[in-house]
Amino acid sequence: MKAKAAVVNEFNEKLEVKEVTISKPGLGEILVKMEACGVCHTDLHAAQGDWPVKPKLPVIPGHEGVGIVEEIGEGVTSIKVGDRVGIPWLFKACGECEFCLAGKETLCMDQLNGGYSADGAFSEYCVASADYVARIPENVDSVEIAPILCAGVTTYKALKISGAKPGDWVAIYGIGGLGHVALQYAKAMGFKVVAVDIQDDKLTLAKELGADLTINGKNTDPVEKIKEETGGVQSSISVAVTKVAFEQAYHSVKRGGSVVLVGLPNDEIPVPIFDTVLNGVSVKGSIVGTRKDMQEALQFAADGKVKAIVSTAKLENINDVLNDMVHGKINGRVVLEF
Repeated sequence: MKAKAAVVNEFNEKLEVKEVTISKPGLGEILVKMEACGVCHTDLHAAQGDWPVKPKLPVIPGHEGVGIVEEIGEGVTSIKVGDRVGIPWLFKACGECEFCLAGKETLCMDQLNGGYSADGAFSEYCVASADYVARIPENVDSVEIAPILCAGVTTYKALKISGAKPGDWVAIYGIGGLGHVALQYAKAMGFKVVAVDIQDDKLTLAKELGADLTINGKNTDPVEKIKEETGGVQSSISVAVTKVAFEQAYHSVKRGGSVVLVGLPNDEIPVPIFDTVLNGVSVKGSIVGTRKDMQEALQFAADGKVKAIVSTAKLENINDVLNDMVHGKINGRVVLEF
């Protein structure tokens, strides 16, 4: 069948919106008619090809897709036609390696990623693995829930592994598409939150979302301010894509605290070995979340505790959306509405 999709043909060129051929669902697969798909910073990296691991080309980006199952392939028993599902970053894993068997499928060496190594949801239709799509709760809007499929589960997992406990201070570096959701998860999980950004409008948003302390990193040294106000946070989560944000996140934690790296700038950060050892600081990487993490992250949203701030756009305007992302003009998340 034919469907309209946005395609990356060459790196650093505009996506081409055109008709593509969508195959019938095979063994264990489903065909999903898309209703909405969030636009993630990773989609920009897919278009630019600036990560060490390149996407396959041509590729249809998109891994925050929500849609209705229109057809099921052979062997599919857990999903039926008419179900509403999400197309996530963890598109498929092998199911047999040590990581998959331990419930750590996001570390599977043979995984496929939606909109990167497998065609994603910037398309009217998408074929996906029935075992790895997310089950969308009934009482949520498709456009509003779309960002939870990546921005939500990614930041929830980072907070989950941070080691922070209710009542502890955590710092969120970068109050953008991921950060504004991270802040809400942090509050819902009982943490006191420092929000750090370099744009006043995003800090205003952070206050509205319940941040206990906001800092403009352009005007104030956030490390100094955080140490002065809190004595150091138990954990800092860096979702900003700048080297300086990661460095500040590291130096914001108190002894015994943790730094969780989430954003992916194409850079390296210095980790001071002496301070790390002497202060007992943990530096952790966190990559999206497992299917169980996804279930939990979606439930927070279904319970009304987390809600992404979204604006909508049409598939034809995808290049304008990506351009706005490059220039930091997006508050919250843009969602393509089909």
